[in-house]
Amino acid sequence: MTDCIQITTSTGNRDEADRIAAALVERRLAGCVQIAGPVRSVYRWQGQVEHADEWLCLIKTTRRQYDAVEAAIAELHSYECPEIIATSIDRGSRAYLAWLAEQVS
Repeated sequence: MTDCIQITTSTGNRDEADRIAAALVERRLAGCVQIAGPVRSVYRWQGQVEHADEWLCLIKTTRRQYDAVEAAIAELHSYECPEIIATSIDRGSRAYLAWLAEQVS
């Protein structure tokens, strides 16, 4: 197990994804944010099944930065209840994980 995690969030448009990604990297809360999309999401919201095209942000950071990343996403995101999910990075190349830890320290 490493100290590194990947946090996932999704946005309703590419501009918002770019803005959140840039802010996280500029604030040194993430070493890298990859943006993929559009992806098709199907979810239940306020009693209705919704379908939406969204942009997926894959945020590489460390466990100690999680609370700050969550707060920044909540601050910058337009959704009332944005997806914020952290997944452990159990293994990875030693060089990449060292680089990542250095970026967010």
